Amino acid sequence: MDKITYYDTMQSPIGELMLVSDGKALTGLYMANQKHAARRAKAIRNEEMLKHPRTQLQAYFAAELREFELPLAAEGTPFQQRVWRALCDIPYGETISYGELARRIGQPKASRAVGLANGQNPISIVVPCHRVIGANGSLTGYGGGLARKRWLLAHESKGSLI
Repeated sequence: MDKITYYDTMQSPIGELMLVSDGKALTGLYMANQKHAARRAKAIRNEEMLKHPRTQLQAYFAAELREFELPLAAEGTPFQQRVWRALCDIPYGETISYGELARRIGQPKASRAVGLANGQNPISIVVPCHRVIGANGSLTGYGGGLARKRWLLAHESKGSLI
């Protein structure tokens, strides 16, 4: 028997977002035209199920929230899970390099693998893969596009909460 998946969409300053849940936790947050995006084929639209994540995202975009408090359940390999957990430890408004992220998970020579895992993060924004940049400070690849990454980093660098 297939698992039931729920979804809803919302508008944001960076375009439409699709939120996905297994009924207990957020399992995906995708931007329009994002690489590795989920499909809606077997998902049921349910606004109520995704009300809490939507409310927190609205507060984030309004500069009223810096840390999300949501149950998360991203599916991935054990290595990807380690990378995604480490992403959640990068403070709001700060950036680190792929090499630093690799060091933080105890695999300093795995910056390329960390980059791949980062790029396959299914819960963008909440699991802040946009906070990882190139060693030289450049904005390297981002599944949602570099313009969105630039916007998210600029949004967080403003730093003031209302």
